[in-house]
Amino acid sequence: YGKCDLPLHTIDALLARLPNGTGNGTGNGAGGFAAAYWTGDIPAHDVWQQSRGDQLRALRTVTALLRARLGPLRVFPAVGNHEATPVNAFPPPYVRGNRSAAWLYDAMAEAWQHWLPPAALRTLRAGGFYTAQVWPGLRLVSLNMNFCSQANFWLLINATDPAGQLQWLMGVLADAERDGEKVHIIGHIPPAHCLRSWSWNYYRIVSRFEGTIAAQFFGHTHLDEFELFYDEETLSRPVSIAFIAPSVTTYINLNPGYRVYEVAASYPGSSHAVLDHETFILNLTEANAAPPGTAPRWRRLYGARQAYGLPAAFPADWDRLVRRMQDDEPLFQLFWFHLHKGHPPREPCGAPCKAALLCALRSGRAADPALCRPLRPALPFPRVQELWQQRRLC
Repeated sequence: YGKCDLPLHTIDALLARLPNGTGNGTGNGAGGFAAAYWTGDIPAHDVWQQSRGDQLRALRTVTALLRARLGPLRVFPAVGNHEATPVNAFPPPYVRGNRSAAWLYDAMAEAWQHWLPPAALRTLRAGGFYTAQVWPGLRLVSLNMNFCSQANFWLLINATDPAGQLQWLMGVLADAERDGEKVHIIGHIPPAHCLRSWSWNYYRIVSRFEGTIAAQFFGHTHLDEFELFYDEETLSRPVSIAFIAPSVTTYINLNPGYRVYEVAASYPGSSHAVLDHETFILNLTEANAAPPGTAPRWRRLYGARQAYGLPAAFPADWDRLVRRMQDDEPLFQLFWFHLHKGHPPREPCGAPCKAALLCALRSGRAADPALCRPLRPALPFPRVQELWQQRRLC
């Protein structure tokens, strides 16, 4: 445990034990997967010594590893903030020449062309985002969340919709609504971590298309958490949830982990909603104590519905969980344990920390104290924000 990333052989060991796309592998007992969502951040965190060549080598190496280990399984990637160099530097598409991000998007389109259709590759080359059909009735949208990042200084020029991505997203969702499709949205940086103007506009889009957006999936924080979305009029009715899966990397002081989602299958009228999810980890203490040459043992840490006593995995169920954790301290401490993939910090999460975390779970948009008021926090909202931002790893 430390401020470290993974060696490549640990990622290979993870992929080697998964059931592959045809269901012939061994591992977690979930059978063959229908698809994989890869939510970004390929290079390590040694950002001070990275070049474009380093980033492209990481992209091609991990892509090749996924292809070799997952076989015919379709993988849908999203662009992380560490893919660029300098880190977080993603100029809007109207920036041309050597300062543009074309060097990265072109390489991604080339590396991922066996997973994505031609139309998706065109918008990927233009701005790092795309849409594609997962299976009949389910459309995927992969957003480039670097166009909302608080650390992307290019957004000082225009932070509202610098790449026209939100306008494009509304068009995709309107078409899906018209055609009776459901939509999964994936991205790297969760919406509440975005710049306020972008985040609030995205929240409004999710509210408008609550009947079309079946699920949202993000990463970036390295922790096992979520962000809830509520109706805009009353901020009381849960309309969507952004699942934030734990990272494979150990950075910082964490066990490696990954997430398996159970999703309603493809049939007429399917919701394509998340029905449950399981988190798997590699316990580093156990792995490093094993004799040399012992294969890493990935194990199931928990299943969401069983661990938290959820009747289902819809937004309302997660909203009730947040409310229950207010008064049920053992339940909250279980969530705290899972949040850190079975290796929580030594210092306990006391009342101020708990108030900040529960507020964050309710906040699908940035800097909105109204989302926290139902929790009756004892701290003023600026202090709640400050406490939770101290825990951010990326």
